[in-house]
Amino acid sequence: MDNFIVSARKYRPATFETVVGQQHITNTLKNAIKNNQLAQAFLFCGPRGVGKTTCARILAKTINCTNLQPNGEACSACDSCRSFQNGNSFNIHELDAASNNSVDDIRSLIEQVRIPPQGARYKVYIIDEVHMLSQAAFNAFLKTLEEPPHYAIFILATTEKHKILPTILSRCQIFDFNRISVDDMSTHLASIAHKENIKYEDDGLHIIAQKADGGLRDALSMFDQIVSFSDANVTYRSVIDNLNILDYDFYFSITDSLLTENSAKTLLCFDEILGKGFDGAHFISGLSEHFRNLLVTKDTSTLKLLEVSENIKAKYLQQSQAASVSFLLSAMNIANQCDLNYKLSKNQRLQVEMALLKMCHLPSVFSLATTPLNAMPDNEQLKKKPDTTAIVSQKPAQPANEIAMVNDTQATYTPSPKLSAPVTAPMPQPVKEAAAEKPKIAFIPNAGASTAIKIPSLKDIGNYTESTGEEEDPYLKGEAKEAFGFDDFLREWHVYAGKVKAANKMNLLPVFTTEVPVMLSPTSYEIAVANKLQDDLFKEERADFLNHMRSALKNFDLDVNARIDKQVAIKRPYTAQEKYQHMVAKNPQLDELRKRFNLDFD
Repeated sequence: MDNFIVSARKYRPATFETVVGQQHITNTLKNAIKNNQLAQAFLFCGPRGVGKTTCARILAKTINCTNLQPNGEACSACDSCRSFQNGNSFNIHELDAASNNSVDDIRSLIEQVRIPPQGARYKVYIIDEVHMLSQAAFNAFLKTLEEPPHYAIFILATTEKHKILPTILSRCQIFDFNRISVDDMSTHLASIAHKENIKYEDDGLHIIAQKADGGLRDALSMFDQIVSFSDANVTYRSVIDNLNILDYDFYFSITDSLLTENSAKTLLCFDEILGKGFDGAHFISGLSEHFRNLLVTKDTSTLKLLEVSENIKAKYLQQSQAASVSFLLSAMNIANQCDLNYKLSKNQRLQVEMALLKMCHLPSVFSLATTPLNAMPDNEQLKKKPDTTAIVSQKPAQPANEIAMVNDTQATYTPSPKLSAPVTAPMPQPVKEAAAEKPKIAFIPNAGASTAIKIPSLKDIGNYTESTGEEEDPYLKGEAKEAFGFDDFLREWHVYAGKVKAANKMNLLPVFTTEVPVMLSPTSYEIAVANKLQDDLFKEERADFLNHMRSALKNFDLDVNARIDKQVAIKRPYTAQEKYQHMVAKNPQLDELRKRFNLDFD
């Protein structure tokens, strides 16, 4: 019975042409050999299993070949080539710096360098894992590396370039090896399978290549393992079962359940995954990667970033059509937060289930945010009262110094505009006019002691420079007028709400979190506030807010105004029980889920 040789050794490249995925390095080395421009020292660096030592051996064999081919390859038939292949060459020496890292080992190497080659042109020294050399060994090696004999060539290989002294790096030609792509690895595995008469599926080879993470040696080791496991029939299912990889079908199934808001099926699928022995952190990390792949698939220009087989790519293309960008971004954010909090949680399974339930209700949240209030069904309006300011009744003109009483306790100075006809919606004023218009201070005789008069401050009157006293326009100027949708506006609205919260402006935060803005026109929006205090706070913040929105959406025609709606003042935050009852009304199975897991409303 012949001894078994692993594929990583049996199919190790013997020429530059057979090296996988490093054409930029092999072409450079072949041209250097043909033009007789060999450096005195080379440094091959890169991750494990990408061909550093292999290329070093091929280079050492090629430069001593006595019958060099026209394409720059060794003949593999001359005495020098045969002695190298048999392992008894006197002119090529390999040193493992991981086990020979002392200064005495380097001194012994330096003594050998003085002996010229026997029957060859060069004497080549290959030092693997050179970063393991000690500080004293590096220092002892410096002089020889800088001025070696004309027949000596050093080839250093390392996986950790940052650990090598700069004085060593400056004396070498540095070659950075890339991670081998998934397509190159799967093609190489397919060629080996053909030579060994092994049946295979392209999807299975792609999974092996992805699991190898850029290292061909790891891929070949897994390939041998699966060949033994599957009796020379490498299928997608055999790779999944043997390498303990979570199947794509689970992620596609869970995403379909999330898009259809089927929370029961989602939790049952997650339970099946746990039953197969997979960790929750591994699952949530894979789900984030799945959402990322769906987001990449939505644009043809980024489709090349999807490193999967053609069959799996077709599934991604199909599912990406059903998932919106807003859903994918929000789901990725929830999954990322779950991944960060997973190890800190005492109930890790519940942590993942909560994240899945949040994702499951994202479609309803987006549809509720984008649907007009009057277009919602009665059972989905969440007790929102209609906008009573849509039609403003005609009133006679009032004097400019009128005092408006609020709740019979407070009076504020509010000039009343003359209304000649009913108005269907408040029209936003131009930014320049709003900045130029200044409130006037009026003297009001016979004011009672209980009447509070609001005296406009310098901030209300306008922004002034300290030097000249001239008014300064706080709004950014620009010519950009790019089109944007309500989803884009809502996204930046929430981004600015986060900034308000981070700045600890708690009085202003309800303006951005209580109500959803209403679109009056493609570039004009309106937000309802509860009282005059919130209206004043929004006006103070309006310049910074509009500058942020206009810059982020790249449209300087955008305008946002506030109006006081007394209905907003009556509102109160929904309790956890009220939210739960609303969710149960839409999905009765949620109540069964709560009873089954003995969950609380909080």
